[in-house]
Amino acid sequence: MSDLLNSPYVAWSIAIALAWLAGELCVKYTGIPRISVYGLVGFLLANTQSNLIPNSSCEDKLLLANIAFGLILFELGYRINLRWLRNNPWIGVSGLFESIGTFLLIYFIAHGHGISKITALLLGALAMSTSPAGVLLVVNEQRSSGQVTERILHLSAINCVLAVFLFKIILGYFLFKSSGNLWEATSISLFILIVSAAIGGLFGIIIPAILRALNNFEINTTVAFALAIILLVAITHSAKLSPVLATLTFGIIVRHRRISFSETQRNFGVLGELLTVLLFVFVVSILEWEKVVAGLQLGLILIGARLAFQTFGVALFARLSGVTWFKGMLSGLGLAPISVFVILVLEQERYLTITFVDALAALTAMTLFMEVLGPIITQRALVWADETPKTREG
Repeated sequence: MSDLLNSPYVAWSIAIALAWLAGELCVKYTGIPRISVYGLVGFLLANTQSNLIPNSSCEDKLLLANIAFGLILFELGYRINLRWLRNNPWIGVSGLFESIGTFLLIYFIAHGHGISKITALLLGALAMSTSPAGVLLVVNEQRSSGQVTERILHLSAINCVLAVFLFKIILGYFLFKSSGNLWEATSISLFILIVSAAIGGLFGIIIPAILRALNNFEINTTVAFALAIILLVAITHSAKLSPVLATLTFGIIVRHRRISFSETQRNFGVLGELLTVLLFVFVVSILEWEKVVAGLQLGLILIGARLAFQTFGVALFARLSGVTWFKGMLSGLGLAPISVFVILVLEQERYLTITFVDALAALTAMTLFMEVLGPIITQRALVWADETPKTREG
């Protein structure tokens, strides 16, 4: 019996079940988004806190987490309307402005607090991102729709792509300082990005072609797309490419190939819900309490700066992009979630033996706080925008 209780498989199963139960109870009695609670349970039960679940730095769990994230990114990509962005370029402009502005602001604040240049650059690149998982899952849970909802989704995708791009380029710069070959380091980073997007685009052409060839209107596209995403993530993960760009591109191409997604359940049904719990428990269980405490003061400063500039950056272009200042401000507030994207990117790069990753204590503190608060802020923004069924009915 003692061996059974000490089994890591049993421990992880208990942790996932407890996280799911806590999420359901909090939604029922408080209305807080489930995903805020999933991460908190994962952190409290982690090896560095209560020692209930073992060390999370495991390649197999990382792959499962990337698959869960890939399902979410595919759905986000499918909801991206490139024609809307072409017709209303100010949305893209606001995304670029608030992303680059956040990157620079975080860099200067971090560097001013004594953090090394390369670490501050990485911190800025990661802090400019918005977690698509946090945003999309709150949108699905609230069943929200409207201008603010769509802007949050599109801006989070822009943030995500730019963050991956800058992060890879900064890694290239770091490798240049180590190897002395700037072109080699930069070209490797660009190659990873281009190949990742190309593979995702190829899947976006091949999978719809297979579905059309089957000519079966009753086919369960949930299974078809889920299997394709699992294969795509496995390929890009094993090849040390970017599953983020690959799955996001896959979703965008499928949408614009006009493949009906109506038969596919949101968040891929039960499979997606189960993997989502695993994703958030795994991601936050990686965080260590000592690093949270060490980076708490700077982390809180960076959280405030990030949220303020994102809100300002989007609101600044609100009128030009066709909405009120208030809705522009809410669209910026809705970009608060950060955690899942950041941790998965860092865990992916851990296998490159980049030693400074573990020094980002401020980012650890930011991640924990925004794991809990980020989805709540997004939820409030959607409610205040009157884009959820409850507020519309009220």
